[in-house]
Amino acid sequence: MSTESISARFAELDLWPTRDAVQAMMEGQLAAAAAVQSQVGAIAAAADAAAERLRGGTGRLIYAGAGTSGRLAVLDGVELAPTYDWGGDRTAYALAGGMEAMLASVEEAEDDSAAAEEQIKGLGARTDDVVIGVAASGRTLYTVAALRTAAAAGALTIAIASNSDTPLLEAAAHPILVDTGPEVVAGSTRMKAGTAQKIALNLLSTAVMLRLGRIYRGVLVDMRLSNRKLRARAATIVGQISGVDVTRAQAALERSGGRIKIAALIARGVEPGAAEAALRAAGGDLRMALAENGAAAR
Repeated sequence: MSTESISARFAELDLWPTRDAVQAMMEGQLAAAAAVQSQVGAIAAAADAAAERLRGGTGRLIYAGAGTSGRLAVLDGVELAPTYDWGGDRTAYALAGGMEAMLASVEEAEDDSAAAEEQIKGLGARTDDVVIGVAASGRTLYTVAALRTAAAAGALTIAIASNSDTPLLEAAAHPILVDTGPEVVAGSTRMKAGTAQKIALNLLSTAVMLRLGRIYRGVLVDMRLSNRKLRARAATIVGQISGVDVTRAQAALERSGGRIKIAALIARGVEPGAAEAALRAAGGDLRMALAENGAAAR
């Protein structure tokens, strides 16, 4: 596996000046980002397919992985709730060793195929779910078993790995290969491979939310207003969308119960009840709701 190879260039890394070593590591991070470039099309196709499964309003994003890969996957899922108001009941995790493995290594958990199968079955994976398996090697037994079990249940499967022709990629309906090659520190896939995984996950989940209408004109319109900073940001967003001053935007937010999309319609003169009905009829698509209620998208 290329991720486990030892690079002759870095064989004496421990003798290098620290600045040179850090520079080499930095170059590795840039190479990791570049490795994702070739997969833009694959990521986009996976996002379109995932959004189609999730559009019904009941499907879940289920993240599966072990070790660093699993932790990065969980991080991606956790951030969807405050950023896009993606409900907790619509995100689930199959992490080798259980959620306690987020904070401590659980030895040999990544080799437990039976545990992965049990977790996916316990989650009740179904046809409107999307299961994302992440493993640098592409061979992690736990993650491969999780994806195969999900596929057997009819879920859409997506895999992210850094080695080609591996069981994880073969098990997925949408394989994403981020070929990062040998690490500066051999075997430390938390470095280049981990960075590429995080980038791929960022792109994938953001594209899914984009297709589900949770982004409008490049801004977040479904975020949770959980603190003063976000409430102020929301007022700015409502003002920009609706063309009103901050005072009117804040008033609209209050009438909407802190929901940006509804507030944008209210600020354009739509009554709260009618705004909710309009957005519901538009399937949550703010652009469509604005257009169909005489408030042309700006």
